[in-house]
Amino acid sequence: MLPLDQLTRRRALTGAAGVGIALPVLAACGGDEGSTASDPATQGSSSGSSGSSGNGSSAGSGATGLAATGDIEVGGGAIYPDEEVVITQPSEGEFKAFSIVCTHQGCAVSEVSGDGIVCPCHNSVFSIADGSPQSGPATAPLEERSITVTGDQITLV
Repeated sequence: MLPLDQLTRRRALTGAAGVGIALPVLAACGGDEGSTASDPATQGSSSGSSGSSGNGSSAGSGATGLAATGDIEVGGGAIYPDEEVVITQPSEGEFKAFSIVCTHQGCAVSEVSGDGIVCPCHNSVFSIADGSPQSGPATAPLEERSITVTGDQITLV
């Protein structure tokens, strides 16, 4: 380190420029470890099901297999963050799907319980039956997503 009386403006600017160039290079060396536990979109639902458990795309249909009907408990649901969808079963044999994006400020919902579909950002709660807001600051329903149920498989269309 130079004594303060030898530090010139040119040396200070040269050093700052060197740091400015080195930081992006070092940042590029770090890998993306994926989502963290604090990322609401990656947290599972209270039913214990989370993530994609489907069997990929159906041949030539453009549809994505998501879950078995047995994965979705009656009166609850499961969140699939990779597909940005929450699937619910409001009553026996009735399955619904909604976007996980909260209509209040765009946060991802993080939980499905007997109370509904919960957004962690401002505690909006949406109905598992129709996605309508039940409480909190959200005033618009979650966007409905298209699914089909064939046998015991739920497929996102």
